[in-house]
Amino acid sequence: MVAKDPLPAHSGGELKQRLDAERRGDPFLVLRDSEGAQVIHGLGDADAVAVGRAQPSGLQIDDPEVSSLHAELQRVGDDWVVVDDGLSRNGTFVNGERVSGRRRLCDGDALRFGQMLVVFRAPGAPAAETAAAGDTPTASSVTDTQRGILIALCRPYREGSEFATPATNKHISEEIFLSVDAVKAHLRGLFEKFDVGDLPQNQKRVRLAELAMRSGVVSPRDLER
Repeated sequence: MVAKDPLPAHSGGELKQRLDAERRGDPFLVLRDSEGAQVIHGLGDADAVAVGRAQPSGLQIDDPEVSSLHAELQRVGDDWVVVDDGLSRNGTFVNGERVSGRRRLCDGDALRFGQMLVVFRAPGAPAAETAAAGDTPTASSVTDTQRGILIALCRPYREGSEFATPATNKHISEEIFLSVDAVKAHLRGLFEKFDVGDLPQNQKRVRLAELAMRSGVVSPRDLER
């Protein structure tokens, strides 16, 4: 099964922000501010990023459970590590495990500082070690019909609009010449295959589109046809 995203995109605009960040190719962080809005924090060319309540030039987290200087993200060669040498009162966690000292980060790792959840993304890097190899569906693991549905689902993103949303069942039906009921049945199978069936209804389609494009099942060229 596909590893669950602890911070799934809630809208087409959020999905576009993530895809744009991935295309830039540099590691970045995904989090939500106090209002619930998505924040993309690029790591860029930095060698270290301080994390804490009093770190305006780093990753500043307004949370009483977070120390003034809570932890630090450091670049080590081509990798990033999170460092918590005991400066924080409440600890730093990666995928639910408390960090003692240093821990190398993998693409998709979920970090927690106080109540703040932050997802580390490294485009092009191996997926998190906690995810089993081969879990993510590929173009060869979906049928031609399923792939056609995924392409139609993602087509509204071809223009790069931040207001784009996945295609409706009716639009998919018209593009691939299947009944709406057949499209719904195939989508249920795809929700299961991509392990998004437990998400709220309004997030399933956005997350499915994100995974289809991130995994390469649907490429930008497919959307232009």
